[in-house]
Amino acid sequence: DVQLVESGGGSVQDGGSLRLSCTASEYTVSSACMAWFRQAPGKEREGVASIDSDGSATYAESVKGRFTISRDNAKNTVYLHMNSLTSEDTALYYCVTEGFTHWGQGTQVTVS
Repeated sequence: DVQLVESGGGSVQDGGSLRLSCTASEYTVSSACMAWFRQAPGKEREGVASIDSDGSATYAESVKGRFTISRDNAKNTVYLHMNSLTSEDTALYYCVTEGFTHWGQGTQVTVS
């Protein structure tokens, strides 16, 4: 079975940084588009960033210039580097495979 395991979340102060990781099993992250979504309390789930199989990345307007998505093919892991965090970034962050077929369990990011 495909498994996506996120890690790296935590509590940081306003302006801080975090790096989220998503390690896949039974799925090759470089073979298709991978994405990060997030959901804050009382808000709809939203796409944050994605990275295609050719390495091209797209970002939500709200995170452009602050977040960077990357991939380590050898580790079969996708990362989300988050800088200049604000309280608006507080959410549960999910790693998702192409077509929204598989979702990780989520990792909590809290900015205060």
